[in-house]
Amino acid sequence: MKLAPSSLRGRVILALAMTVLVVGVGGYALRDRIPFGLRLGVADPAQATTAPEPQAARGVTVSVVPASPREVVERLPVTGTLAAREEIMVGPEIDGLRITDILVEEGDRVEKGAVLARLSRDMLETLLAQNTANAAKAQAAIAQQKAALEQANAQLIEAQAAVERARTLIKTGATSQEVLDQRERAARVATAQVAAAREVVTAAEADAAQIKANRDELEVRLARTEIRAPEAGIVSARAARLGAIVLSANTEPLFRIVRDGAIDLDAEVPESALPRIRPGLPVEVTPAGFSQPFSAKVRLVGAKVDASTRLARVAVALPDDPRLRPGAYARGDIELARHTGLALPLSAVQFDKDGAFVLVVEHDTVQRRPVKTGLMGEGFVEITEGMKDGESVVARAGGFLRDGDRVSPVPLAEAKGGV
Repeated sequence: MKLAPSSLRGRVILALAMTVLVVGVGGYALRDRIPFGLRLGVADPAQATTAPEPQAARGVTVSVVPASPREVVERLPVTGTLAAREEIMVGPEIDGLRITDILVEEGDRVEKGAVLARLSRDMLETLLAQNTANAAKAQAAIAQQKAALEQANAQLIEAQAAVERARTLIKTGATSQEVLDQRERAARVATAQVAAAREVVTAAEADAAQIKANRDELEVRLARTEIRAPEAGIVSARAARLGAIVLSANTEPLFRIVRDGAIDLDAEVPESALPRIRPGLPVEVTPAGFSQPFSAKVRLVGAKVDASTRLARVAVALPDDPRLRPGAYARGDIELARHTGLALPLSAVQFDKDGAFVLVVEHDTVQRRPVKTGLMGEGFVEITEGMKDGESVVARAGGFLRDGDRVSPVPLAEAKGGV
């Protein structure tokens, strides 16, 4: 009986598949009967080497780091603005005069008493000349009144002598009582004239003193036409303009001076760090545009915390440097504490709800160990309890390991591609 062509082709394909299956099964069975040494190409099975231990049996490679003594410095980064420690407002002490000279510019360093600007002196010098003439006139009047006083004193002495003569003569009857009375009246008039002359002299001297006081006032006003620096420092602003009429009522001072050139970093710190900050703590400050930081110190800690920002003000005293400018941005690092003790890299210490812990490697086995930490800074953590000097700890990626895991430890400096 003949089969259909299509049915014949199907049977041929089925036969070929069965042949492949039988050969494959036989091949695997034969492979199992061949010694391991022959399969490795070794003629004598006794010479066959043992297969390498699987990676899982040896454990994953991890980088470890020893706990070792180290100085840990904890710093608080801050940012802020450079500000004048004390800014002096310099304005006119005399009104209505015109500015004739300006001798300083912004950024100039001035000494105490240095002339910053000059005002017009013409009117005051004229008044001073008039005062000089009035003073001379007053001195002449004093001299004249003193001469009149001397004359009155002489008349009084003569009148008193005449009274004494009359009293002597009346005892002998050589003169009358009327003559004595007349001479006594003349003596009293002379006494009154002396008193009046003395009052005139006193009035003339008072006039001279008033003229002298006016002169002193004019000299003070003339001195105030030179606007001087009350303290040494750096001129931070200049509002004075040539030809302007100065008025003390103006709100804008003519000059602003940074006293002694003292500049502070006016920074803000969080309230949580405020109890650890005190005056005198060292600070490294780097103003904008500077490549090297300044060594500075905390000068002032604010007395209150802003209720909206929860920040407090801290002033850091900077050294004297002409390149510093108020208003510039700067950043700083306040050194909160410094201590030497056992330390580990920050990546080697982990934290959970129970606190800090590390993964110690002993005999190629990971052991979880709780520790107590101290200072943190510069990428290191101080370990105050739970570690001994030289113990190895998983340096990083400890979150992928569990207590009891088998590992192959490699020192961190030698680790290449390990965990």
